[in-house]
Amino acid sequence: MILAAMAMLVGGASAAVRDTISLNEGWQFHFGELSGIEAVKNAKSERVNLPHDFLIGQPWVEPDASERPDNSDAGSNVRSRLSPRGFKEMNVGWYRYVLTPKQEWKGRRVVLDFQGIMLVGDVWLNGKHIGKTDYGYLGFDTDISSMIKYDGDNEIIVKANTQQPNNSRWYTGGGLYRDVNIIVTDKKLYFPRHPLFIRTENNKKVKIQAEIACFNKVDNIPAEVKIYDANGEVVAQKKQNIVFNGKWRTREYELQPIEIDNANLWSCESPYLYTAEVTLFDNQGNAVDQIREQFGVRTIEFSPDFGFKLNGKKVLLKGYANHHTLGALGAAAYPRAIEKRIQLMKSFGYNHIRTSHNPYSEDFMRLCDRYGILVVDELYDKWLTQYAGGRVEWEALWQRDVPEWVKRDRNHPCVVLWSLGNELQQYPNLPFNDWGVTAYKLQRELLHRYDNTRLTTVAMHPRYRDIDTDSIPAPLAIATEVNSYNYRYMYFPGDSRRYPEKIFYQSEASTGAMGPNFFEMDLDKVVGLAYWGAIDYLGESMGWPIKGWNQGVFDISLQPKPDAYFLKSMFSDTPSVHLAVIEKGKKGEQMWNGINVAIGSYSENWNRKDGEKLSLYTYTNAEEVELKLNGKSLGVKKNSGNPKERNRIKWDNIEYKSGKLTAIARNGGKEVARHSLETTGEAVALKLIPDVQTWHADGKDLLHVRVIAVDKKGRRVLSAGENLRFSVTGNAEIVAVDNGNISSDELAVGTERSLFMGSALVILRAGASASNIILEVASDKYKTQRIKLNTL
Repeated sequence: MILAAMAMLVGGASAAVRDTISLNEGWQFHFGELSGIEAVKNAKSERVNLPHDFLIGQPWVEPDASERPDNSDAGSNVRSRLSPRGFKEMNVGWYRYVLTPKQEWKGRRVVLDFQGIMLVGDVWLNGKHIGKTDYGYLGFDTDISSMIKYDGDNEIIVKANTQQPNNSRWYTGGGLYRDVNIIVTDKKLYFPRHPLFIRTENNKKVKIQAEIACFNKVDNIPAEVKIYDANGEVVAQKKQNIVFNGKWRTREYELQPIEIDNANLWSCESPYLYTAEVTLFDNQGNAVDQIREQFGVRTIEFSPDFGFKLNGKKVLLKGYANHHTLGALGAAAYPRAIEKRIQLMKSFGYNHIRTSHNPYSEDFMRLCDRYGILVVDELYDKWLTQYAGGRVEWEALWQRDVPEWVKRDRNHPCVVLWSLGNELQQYPNLPFNDWGVTAYKLQRELLHRYDNTRLTTVAMHPRYRDIDTDSIPAPLAIATEVNSYNYRYMYFPGDSRRYPEKIFYQSEASTGAMGPNFFEMDLDKVVGLAYWGAIDYLGESMGWPIKGWNQGVFDISLQPKPDAYFLKSMFSDTPSVHLAVIEKGKKGEQMWNGINVAIGSYSENWNRKDGEKLSLYTYTNAEEVELKLNGKSLGVKKNSGNPKERNRIKWDNIEYKSGKLTAIARNGGKEVARHSLETTGEAVALKLIPDVQTWHADGKDLLHVRVIAVDKKGRRVLSAGENLRFSVTGNAEIVAVDNGNISSDELAVGTERSLFMGSALVILRAGASASNIILEVASDKYKTQRIKLNTL
């Protein structure tokens, strides 16, 4: 289909002080290479709304005989990179948007803002190249004031390219995967990009540095600061005149401090947020530009004596490290999909996310602020061109990337540590040929120019060390302000003795070694840890037909696997117990960066052959567990203090009988938690479970509907695997389908999906106007089910 007209005309009599207009709706998209920008308008295309990942719907490509089918292939051409990139062929996507500007924009400053283009991108306006990104994880803007035609349509064309050779080690997605906006301000007095730097002192004083552009002939710039509490009430305000130095048209000004009486502190348990509003005026007292930024009042400290403190209290970072993608949605950065993950992980006791190995979206940061998640904010993977977009030498990128990244994220209270890179110890030929030490120091110095309130680190993986000989770490591992080791927590004690001033953080921990790699650390002194790939993700497959990382404790559709509850018993203080049947077969070996990351095979299946002998775990943080089968006690076992066995009680030679298996956890002889597995009957119906009550008609909000096959008693039947067909009526669309089976050849984009372990997932995107919506789920076996929904 060829879309001839996709115009955006914004009504209204006059422009506000600052207008931010979304350009997310109504793009013309063409997949594949074209001869040039002149070919885009008439190319075969489809209409898409942003965020958009053009790779997620492409077919899987099975590796041929000349390729390695797993992640060990480090070849130099695109097809040899299929396993790391999720068995999708890299390609090019073209986007076209027709903009009809408001007449009120004349004489004002109009900026086109991209929050990211994956993986590298170029932008044209009316045939002229106006901007680009060589590192698509960060945004950029372009002043288009002088290029807009007010007597007709304006054509915006974007080319997104993922084909740079060896440009990533995982599935990145492709395209306009984040928001695109038009920002309209005054032309002679305005705030540039990311203008505010907000700091707090003594849990009371608020200090704001503001970058201001002024092209007026004035001696002073009148300004006002207002601080709003979480209810929108003004709790502090101050007017002032900024002395303007006419020689510097754009510069930073330190505003007069302002105080909040009895400030509420931001914490993981109570993530209280204030809003700073800074307004610039002309000499007649008219507001000219205004910027608002949320912030939190909190203190952070790092020390080898206690690791990390938040507001003076020891807090252990209990987290995970994943790539930026969102399962079946690919790289498309939907705020609701991000929120759903954060809510899930927090319910399991997580308080921390490391943004490996690139900056996540701005919405992600806002949501971590809102939910009290502590973030280690990471800029790069390797400091090499091939891992930083692949189009421009890395040495030419970091001077721009560091300021854009830090200025974008520095006001978020969730950010507690900056990470500049990942696993660089294997590359002696990094810039300056000193194992990255000079490159780190240069970036650190530039970073502290824009934020001197946080420390920096690099996530290192000292895999070539020998613990028996007490070998020393790589030079970069000891040069950083916080010392981050991937997996090698066992070196912390020795390195602490050798370098007593050092602060240690396990930046990646293996899910295959859960338990020991947590309990064997000195939890009173370390910063904490982040479990690598706690959620299954596309790319970095261990071998076809597995489409990605499958060593997580949550599947790619966010269903918890049984061992997710082991982790919950470690991270959460709430008493818990959970049963996990150990499926037959050895755990095996799955090597990853010199670490065996293989996890065991566990299930909650209690439909078996009578008399079968089973082994199982009860995951618990209670003192003891009693196991009962059909009401008969099979014994009581104590929780072990041994870090290799703690919170994981093993039961062997359990003879299967149909019915109910129950684990009862007790503290001091009193029951504190229980969990049961039951023998289910045949699946006879489908049950539809939406994930939220309020679904917003904003054109971007999502609703996830879980579909499960149930027996006559409403219990999920794990053996059900029938194909489902989805359809929706009303102002909404199906944007993704999933079932958690990362080995499936089914695509995430479509209207059909089979059940896997009795479950499937359909994700709906709301339209821009309120509507009654009906989702219908049909199959050849079950009665068609419908659920009535509505957007507000």
